[in-house]
Amino acid sequence: MKKMADICRAEQAVSVQLARSEEEAEALRTARRAALSALARLKPTTILEDATVPRSEIAKMVKAINEIAEKYQVKICTFGHAGDGNLHPTCPTDARNREEMEQVERAFEEIFAKAIELGGTITGEHGVGVMKAPYLEWKLGPAGIAAMKAVKQALDPNNIMNPGKVFAKSTRKRVVVTR
Repeated sequence: MKKMADICRAEQAVSVQLARSEEEAEALRTARRAALSALARLKPTTILEDATVPRSEIAKMVKAINEIAEKYQVKICTFGHAGDGNLHPTCPTDARNREEMEQVERAFEEIFAKAIELGGTITGEHGVGVMKAPYLEWKLGPAGIAAMKAVKQALDPNNIMNPGKVFAKSTRKRVVVTR
């Protein structure tokens, strides 16, 4: 743990805390578990995403997320699981503010692109689903999408299982669905 802390300090981490007792360790774990609920109090909408990069690229990815947030003038707080490179960029925002939501969507689009550029993927544990489906081709390429569609067709020739969820009839590029 000390070596990890030394590396973090050498890389100019803003804060490095090592627990000196089980009580301090539990306090740090509690703070980590409370991060999302604390962020959710900042604005009416909280967008929690995930993007995964190789562990060797975590620092670059966190730096890129901060730069992207600054570029689009949105707040993005990042936490995650350093052991597997899974990061959770989280954006407190207001879905009623169309301009702000467009900035948020552009920011997340860049975050997904950066994760892929660094050898990662657009998701780690949340899955692709409806929201990230438009970005799936970035990772898999046209041949990968064609293969997935062939599997879907073979298993579901009548398209009755989750129709339009991943392979929509029309193109969509929305991180947040507006109703």
